[in-house]
Amino acid sequence: MSIENWIFNDPPDVAVIVSRKIVVEHEWIAYVSHDSGDGAWQFHVTQTEPVKERDAMVVSLQSIVKIDSSVVELASLPPGWHAWRASKDAVWERAKMES
Repeated sequence: MSIENWIFNDPPDVAVIVSRKIVVEHEWIAYVSHDSGDGAWQFHVTQTEPVKERDAMVVSLQSIVKIDSSVVELASLPPGWHAWRASKDAVWERAKMES
């Protein structure tokens, strides 16, 4: 996705948190959260396993889109919501996060 066609409300260079496994080991994104407090995006390989600080990286949102363009389907995910999928080719499911 080019910057001219950018559909996220956040700019392409906004910092996001991502599991190191996605960037370094090329694992697929299974879980995405759009935090309600600060609007931060997070991209992880699992929904059930908490990410340790040493396993997290900070990259740009545009970098995530380049790694997995399917995340553009989540551009309208409101803050306070999360999305997950059972496999790399599965449809994203969404729900509001519990407080």
